[in-house]
Amino acid sequence: MQGLGNDFVVIDAITQSLDLSVTQLRFIADRHFGVGCDQILLVEPARQPQVDFTYRIFNADGSEVEQCGNGARCFARFVYDKGLTTKSDMLVATASGIIRLLLQDDGQVTVNMGAPIFIPARIPFIAEAEASVYTLEVADEKLDISVLSMGNPHAVLRVNDIDSAPVVELGEQIESHPRFPQRVNVGFMQILDRQHIRLRVFERGSGETLACGSGACAAVVVGRQQGWLDAKVGVTFGGWRVAD
Repeated sequence: MQGLGNDFVVIDAITQSLDLSVTQLRFIADRHFGVGCDQILLVEPARQPQVDFTYRIFNADGSEVEQCGNGARCFARFVYDKGLTTKSDMLVATASGIIRLLLQDDGQVTVNMGAPIFIPARIPFIAEAEASVYTLEVADEKLDISVLSMGNPHAVLRVNDIDSAPVVELGEQIESHPRFPQRVNVGFMQILDRQHIRLRVFERGSGETLACGSGACAAVVVGRQQGWLDAKVGVTFGGWRVAD
């Protein structure tokens, strides 16, 4: 399945039992020898009351992560289409908390990602105090970044042009920077006007992807926090536009 080009292998772990190793996860995600995907999503039974399912996410490198917004949209479509639920409004438990998934009549899926987190220790990000902008030293260069969690850690940089931005080079260095103990997703945001941005995201464990739902939320949150954006913003990934 794919959401805005961000693609997934979704596995039913309710009607069948499975225990995938890191090697197996990497093989499935391999675009040459496996199926090929950005992330692998597991649909598991609920482990707590008032929750419909457990939602687990694994990156292409086999690492398990806390959240994935586009994956959540595909998750909702999957469980409904496969007859695992008849609900169009469901609660799903993730490693970072409970999220709400809503299937619309037109086939679209809405995800309530919850409130952003700015407290460094909860992102996690190493900093002496909470701030709206931090200076990060990368390869003898000082970058101004904003850092937050949307259930998973994000660093957001404002750039003049995402087409010429060194997304892969800087993304790799920021993703594994020692100030991010659990690595980080890196968003490169170009503001076109107060209601429209372009965005590229280098995702931890997967590299640059065609879209990132939590990354879109993170970028808009930063834009709102800095006073750059209005309340309703269109986010364009590689030609796809989504409203946040």
